[in-house]
Amino acid sequence: MRQIILSTLICLLAFSCKQDKEISKKEYLNNNNYDLNLEEFEFPQQGFKIIGFGAYHGSAKTEDIELKLIQSLTKQNAIKYYLPETDFSIAHYFDYYLNTGDTLLLKDLVTTYGSRVPQDRSIETYNKWKQLRTINEALPRDKKLKVLGIDLLVSYKYTSKHILELIDSKTSLSQAHENLKHMVSMDTTDYSIGYESYSKRVFREFVADFEQNKKLFYDAIAKKEDFNHIIANIKVTFRDFRKDREPTIYSNYIALKKRFSFELNPQFMRMGFSHLMKSREGKKGYSYFFNRLIENNIYDKNTIVSVIGYLTKSHVVWDEIYDDNGKYTGYTTEGGYGIGDYEKEYFRGIVNLKDTKLSDKTLYRLNGKDSPYFQKEPDLIEVIMTDEPSNGEAVRGMSTLDFIDYAILISDSKASRPIYEME
Repeated sequence: MRQIILSTLICLLAFSCKQDKEISKKEYLNNNNYDLNLEEFEFPQQGFKIIGFGAYHGSAKTEDIELKLIQSLTKQNAIKYYLPETDFSIAHYFDYYLNTGDTLLLKDLVTTYGSRVPQDRSIETYNKWKQLRTINEALPRDKKLKVLGIDLLVSYKYTSKHILELIDSKTSLSQAHENLKHMVSMDTTDYSIGYESYSKRVFREFVADFEQNKKLFYDAIAKKEDFNHIIANIKVTFRDFRKDREPTIYSNYIALKKRFSFELNPQFMRMGFSHLMKSREGKKGYSYFFNRLIENNIYDKNTIVSVIGYLTKSHVVWDEIYDDNGKYTGYTTEGGYGIGDYEKEYFRGIVNLKDTKLSDKTLYRLNGKDSPYFQKEPDLIEVIMTDEPSNGEAVRGMSTLDFIDYAILISDSKASRPIYEME
């Protein structure tokens, strides 16, 4: 009997301690939350080298939140470069759009950009860029954002255009050069990097020709650093690159770091949230981009800021639907599985965000003084799964702040709409 009473008391004490911890987290969140809808919102941290924002793809309000963050950070003169989830050449033409306002170009850029993550091939992404241009146009000349891409190539389309733009247009260097010009002028290929496409064959010949005749090419090229950088990225696509994305993102960043003085000019990065995790999931976990910056001593961990968005009561675009002839016919959405707040798949501790939100777009600073998120509990990192294996064992004993610095709760968001729905 005594043993039963003792066991009961121990259980009650453990339950009470757990409740106290939850109360502590809620109290902390109530004192460290910010309504992004307010005009006077200011991002509460500066002095970073790079800040990243990521969330589940395909939800409309995610794009609104990214703009809120960028608008605040540009007002504070806290960022100089914008790094979307795309490659060097597509980013080059996004930058061109910001300077020209060419909406026909923008629509095609969003369509091509979305080849990597079809959920981002959306009207909301298109409108985000239009609003980003408005923000950028209002900035002084020396404060305007410049767009740069460090991702693995997703398509040869804008890479082709960029390569030809860098070569003197009056020059005919070789048959391989002429073949590339012909391909771009015809614009009938799919520009795929995923198989031995016609465009890949054209580029194999072009790169081989360049490497055999570098002096001939260099005499016709003004921006040799850009040209060499693009060639290096094209060559990655000639091998089995399925495991090369993260190493490519990292190596591209390092290649551009000195050229653009990244250590003196902070960057805002928009990527899927895995890339923005500052730690591996356990000792054997995969090293994503932010973690690579830390492990290779590129920046101190405290100068890298990770902001992750979490969805609740929201929807995401899921699949684009095509008929047997490949014609787009519609799309599907998800509002349960796939948003991270579903009875069979949810983030540990997300309830504390839901209980302390200020609006449908609430930012939480998790890395403040005396934060309970320093505790060795992986809230907002561990995914609780009922039907499938989760990452629980891998992140056991790790803290939220090993991985991220801020959370944003996104509520009641509609799904994004595919760009093909645009009239």
